[in-house]
Amino acid sequence: MQQSNAYIITFSVILTVVLGLLLSGTSQVLGPLQKEAEALDKKKQILGAVISAEEIGSMKAEEINAFYNSHIATVVVDIEGNEVTEQGGTPVTAESVDIGKNYKKPVEERLYPVFIFHEEGNAEAVQSYIFPVYGAGLWDAIWGFVALDTDMNTIGGVTFAHAGETPGLGARITESGVQQRFVGKEIFNEQGELVAVSMQKGEGKDYTGEPHKVDGMSGATITANGVNDMLSNYLGHYKAFIDSKKSSTTLAVVN
Repeated sequence: MQQSNAYIITFSVILTVVLGLLLSGTSQVLGPLQKEAEALDKKKQILGAVISAEEIGSMKAEEINAFYNSHIATVVVDIEGNEVTEQGGTPVTAESVDIGKNYKKPVEERLYPVFIFHEEGNAEAVQSYIFPVYGAGLWDAIWGFVALDTDMNTIGGVTFAHAGETPGLGARITESGVQQRFVGKEIFNEQGELVAVSMQKGEGKDYTGEPHKVDGMSGATITANGVNDMLSNYLGHYKAFIDSKKSSTTLAVVN
């Protein structure tokens, strides 16, 4: 039997309202869980710059949170290396800073979180400083974390991630074998200039004796160049903070 237009309209409105309520309820239920998952993934990436992927993979979520809380201290700085505790009257924490959103701002207006890896329960016994980095790959955003030893020069480890690089090519920046190439490299040259570390074009060469170069990724030159720019730019943004820590270390040694 053919239904009237009023019936069809009423049914459509009711169905739309019911579905809207269901979607809203689902979002409220899943929203906090999604945020927890995102926060956990970020902690994995941060810790991945200082401990092995195998060790992280062996931990349960609660173990990762506990390890993070007992080994990581944080600070947020500006481009001049000054500590920032609030912005617009709102308290600022390293975990709350969205690097992707900050990337869209002028470099002078961005917030720069620093994650400080230390001995368990002893924030004074610093082992390395972990810096977020962000940039553009071939197709979309790339980002990561770079850990510097307390000399503020030697790379202790890195983690890289991407939004849409090509599988088997640019997406290889997430592989531990590629990331391991950066370990032990130096970001300052002998003249004290910040030169960062660059992936070279092509793959298969040995750069053991060259502190500022690492082997590239065959067929992924644009992604590699994106990584190079990302490291050079963001380490440059953190240079004032890095220099302040280098100075304090030098003074401590002299004293």
